[in-house]
Amino acid sequence: MFLITPFISLSSQVPQLGDVKNRRSWLYSIFPATCLLFLIFFIGNAIVSPESQLKLSQFKVADTFLNSKFKSCKNQCRPSGSEALPEGIVIKESNLQMRPLWGFPKSDNSSINLFAMAVGIKQSDLVDKMVRKFLSSKFVVMLFHYDGNVDEWKCFEWSNHVIHVSAMNQTKWWFAKRFLHPDIVAEYSYIFLWDEDLGVEDFHPEKYLSIVKSEGLEISQPALDPTKSEVHHQITARGRRSVVHRRTFKPGANGCDKKSMAPPCTGWIEMMAPVFSRDSWRCVWYMIQNDLIHAWGLDTQLGYCAQASFPIIGDRTKTVGIVDAEYIIHHNRPTLGGVDENKKNLSTSNHSPATEANASKETPAPKRNKYRVIDPRVEVRRQSYIELDIFRKRWKKAAEEDQCWIDPYPYPYNTQ
Repeated sequence: MFLITPFISLSSQVPQLGDVKNRRSWLYSIFPATCLLFLIFFIGNAIVSPESQLKLSQFKVADTFLNSKFKSCKNQCRPSGSEALPEGIVIKESNLQMRPLWGFPKSDNSSINLFAMAVGIKQSDLVDKMVRKFLSSKFVVMLFHYDGNVDEWKCFEWSNHVIHVSAMNQTKWWFAKRFLHPDIVAEYSYIFLWDEDLGVEDFHPEKYLSIVKSEGLEISQPALDPTKSEVHHQITARGRRSVVHRRTFKPGANGCDKKSMAPPCTGWIEMMAPVFSRDSWRCVWYMIQNDLIHAWGLDTQLGYCAQASFPIIGDRTKTVGIVDAEYIIHHNRPTLGGVDENKKNLSTSNHSPATEANASKETPAPKRNKYRVIDPRVEVRRQSYIELDIFRKRWKKAAEEDQCWIDPYPYPYNTQ
């Protein structure tokens, strides 16, 4: 059996300093071994060092290269999830241009503007006129079908040249939040997001955009013809003596004058026919709340997005406006949530005052139906007010909690 000692005490091997003869003997005994070790080291170094130095130098070069590359690349803005790919293969944006199943288009006819609208088949007469006008102006046209009816549109010759998206009983803001992401529509200079009950007989898209560009409008709408339209807000009515107007005037304590700096006196448009520049739409899209589908309250905050490019904040009293020279008609037809007039009459005929008065003379008054007759338009309006309150509270909370955000428009709302 062998016993291996874990360590050997140096005191047992090294002679005491007082014993000179033994010390010299000890030194003489280790000198050959020491020389042999140095000889092996120098010979080995002479043989190995060229390769080792080459590898070491290569390692240092690679390390330096990686460090410099990391420093130069770490500031690149890569889309989340694309870090594993070389930058040149990453496509950050898309468009709505339709492509053939094989081959390539003979020429690039991609449009630079987008017209999107929520539609129902009952309004097909108005929709047809709008689609024809915008297609002839080389717009991409996208229809959001809130009634689920797509097949009946196939009778229109332009049906195969527009994009159809269908979802039952959804508003244009629901569709826009889900299908008009800024990276999808980034190629389009302007986005028109209109209602379906509009008349465009006197409207010309190219002339409109020419005015918008020359006037520096980031968010705009065509004026409403007051003689033929249902006008809900005075600021949207057409002015006959101007090309564009940016404010309205109304006397009274809560009216609008030249000193008014807040919506709806200035920096405001109605949401039935908004037109957004590419940069303003990117901002507006983020402001649209995913769960608030009627978008009430958004109109008063649009001015925050009326900027040429962040961080240069535009003045909403100048970059938001109504174009008078190109105007439309608002027919105010009940669309999404509307009630068929025949059905509406049937549901209320049994409870008209005259019918009840005559019936009371002959027979005892019948018990009223315990189920309330639901008017979809009333319910939509009620829901819109609920969403307005929610949106305002969210805005207030967000403004209070964001310590890095400075409100460029600290003016109270004007009321009309």
